[in-house]
Amino acid sequence: MDLARWQALMQELYGAKDVERGIPATVAWLCEEVGELAQAVRKGTQEQQLHELGDVLAWLASLANQLGLSLDDATRRYVENPP
Repeated sequence: MDLARWQALMQELYGAKDVERGIPATVAWLCEEVGELAQAVRKGTQEQQLHELGDVLAWLASLANQLGLSLDDATRRYVENPP
């Protein structure tokens, strides 16, 4: 699945809840999931790491949707002019 389809799926599944939650709470949840990913990388199994990577991607898509931004657009600079 490409990023645009992933982002659209997250909007379809969670868009209404995401809007109710709001951007500040979404950022907090994203940060929490990044922390869980860090812990899984340090001490977890590959299965746990994969699970947490998915959670981070889901929350990142949620944030992008609420901001009205495209994850595809966000990644474009790494294709066109990598830092």
